[in-house]
Amino acid sequence: MLNFYFKGIVVGLSIALPVGPIALLCIKRTLNRGFKSGFSSGLGAAAADAIYGATAAFGMTVVTHFLLLHSELLRLLGGLILCYAGYTIFFSTPREDGPDTQNDGLFRDFVSTLALTLTNPLTIIMFAAIFAAAGLSTSEGKLVSSSLMVCGIFSGSTLWWLILSAVTSVFHKRIPARGLKLINKSAGFLIAAFGFFVLASLVISKTATLGQ
Repeated sequence: MLNFYFKGIVVGLSIALPVGPIALLCIKRTLNRGFKSGFSSGLGAAAADAIYGATAAFGMTVVTHFLLLHSELLRLLGGLILCYAGYTIFFSTPREDGPDTQNDGLFRDFVSTLALTLTNPLTIIMFAAIFAAAGLSTSEGKLVSSSLMVCGIFSGSTLWWLILSAVTSVFHKRIPARGLKLINKSAGFLIAAFGFFVLASLVISKTATLGQ
């Protein structure tokens, strides 16, 4: 039975590993404000992965249908948020407010990445395919197996963000202000580029649909 938990860990790691806007945001926050800020950001992404994993595992068809029905709107929102976040980071001054390790600041870090990750509803299709391939379905009485796999997904994703934040935090306060400013601008540019890519792909797909 525990093999489903370990399978979930592998899935969670494989989903979290690719470098994207969330990883850049986590690295940037760790370098600027320390381990707690970066790890809190990663936990938000891990929680979003677990939410989508649970939705796919437990057959929440109403939620799935709603998310897919409004997928274009959510992608538009996500693209705009990424562009705004990239713009803000690009022109921000590193450590201008000092380390942000208060509970309210960490909660904001968590919620921001949770919301940003949830704006990609297509992730649920991937999770649905994973659970189907694993032969899991709550309707077949495999509630425990599905639950273990969802827990594994959260654990695997959390493990990656823990490692990334811990490794990055080694350089926290060791990089001079000039270096942090360059990192901020690079991270801001790349995050905004991800946002523009999302918006461009949305426009292209919409144009292709209208042209048919």
